Amino acid sequence: MRSRAPIWTVLTLAVSVGLIACGGRQPVAAPAVISPISTPVEPILFQGAKALEFARDQMHFGPRPTGSHEGRLTGDYIVRRLREHGWEVTTQEFEYLGTPVRNIIGARGEGPTILLGAHYDTRRRADSDPIDRTQPLPGANDGASGVAVLIELTRVLNVEATGHRIQVAFFDAEDNGNLDGWDWIVGSRYMANQLQENPAMMILVDMVGDADQQIYWENNSDANLRERIWRVAAELGYSAYFIPQTAYTLTDDHIPFVQRGIPAVDIIDFYYPHWHTAADTIDKISAESLERVGRTLQVWLERGAP
Repeated sequence: MRSRAPIWTVLTLAVSVGLIACGGRQPVAAPAVISPISTPVEPILFQGAKALEFARDQMHFGPRPTGSHEGRLTGDYIVRRLREHGWEVTTQEFEYLGTPVRNIIGARGEGPTILLGAHYDTRRRADSDPIDRTQPLPGANDGASGVAVLIELTRVLNVEATGHRIQVAFFDAEDNGNLDGWDWIVGSRYMANQLQENPAMMILVDMVGDADQQIYWENNSDANLRERIWRVAAELGYSAYFIPQTAYTLTDDHIPFVQRGIPAVDIIDFYYPHWHTAADTIDKISAESLERVGRTLQVWLERGAP
């Protein structure tokens, strides 16, 4: 059996070795605490394919004229999407010529209000159709496209970065003007008349999905505001589609806000050959066109709407 050194000898040696290893009797420095490196959060970009999906969802309901069952289902769909995306939702319900009308308004954020709008109803008759003017309008571009852009914006927009309270309004009863005694822009006019406080500005998106996209300045729109938006489109490489020239003067959902002195812009491609015809179907709009409009608005808004 091997002999063992006394335990105190072993301890003395261990302490001595420890002191030598530490460079004498100097205290050992505590290890540095390294903070974890935070991974930057990538911004969520507007996706044209997703917007096209939202347009298809609306088209699955069929024609969606004001007061119809299909129009009601479309409104319910919009409400559901807004709530899924975390927006507060209110509605305005009233009657016009004995027909129930419902505006839908989403809101989020703090600061001066920017109002974005689109109409979700479709014209009750395709009265510009070359074959059958009695059939209802499918409304892929004239209806579903603007709504799709706004729904996708509610999914991706960094509202806090805008420095504003953002409202998204989905107007009913826009598109039956000159039919059966109806006027145009009934829903937006009702909302404008109900305002307790004017928004700082209003941006309308209407008929923006045309695969052959050509978006000119509209003459009733605020000149300074439209120039600011078109400038961002140019920065994004969209100059061939956002054309900084005036081309048409329209009665559209921005007009009731213009009449209240609110700077407003109508983003619309009115050179659309299938306007108010039965050929306004989903194959006439494209994800790329929706994406150009959506990304322009997203970038502009997240810069603070300069």
